Amino acid sequence: TFAPGEAAQIDFGAGPVLAHPDGQPHRTWAFVMTLAHSRHQYVEFIWDQSVATWLGCHRRAFDWFGAVPRRLIIGNAKCAITRACAHDPVVQRAYSECAEGYGFKIDACPPHDPQKKGIVEAGVKYVKGNFLPTRTFRDLADLNAQARTWVMQEAGRRIHGTTRVRPLALFELERAHLL
Repeated sequence: TFAPGEAAQIDFGAGPVLAHPDGQPHRTWAFVMTLAHSRHQYVEFIWDQSVATWLGCHRRAFDWFGAVPRRLIIGNAKCAITRACAHDPVVQRAYSECAEGYGFKIDACPPHDPQKKGIVEAGVKYVKGNFLPTRTFRDLADLNAQARTWVMQEAGRRIHGTTRVRPLALFELERAHLL
């Protein structure tokens, strides 16, 4: 369990294949940030997992929530962690500067221990199982517009299986505790 505003968890998941601006079909990736207390999500589909994309997704997620969690629990994606280690991971320089600027702590999971971010793992699974199979998408902009609507109209309004409360209702209480 997490206190309001204490943490968010972040993960990537495979998204649908769409026509890339270069004209070729490319795999998309879902960037999912889930607030650990309320389970409210930010979902954005992207073309790559580069450092610039990772940092941009964070900025847009913080704008979406209107605030920043105190701690971000992440895996060991190369765009964030340059050397994974259970006790002293090496954080990518630009990401470290981002954390310092926004005032959040980076909490990287030990290698091969995804259970530490089980909330977002379940969130990615929820996106892949409940959002993607029921829709078609013209392009990346359409995919992201539909994802934003789905988060606010469906995912955020459901009774969450663990908390037994609607994520958006808990988020209203959590918002005041975020940075």
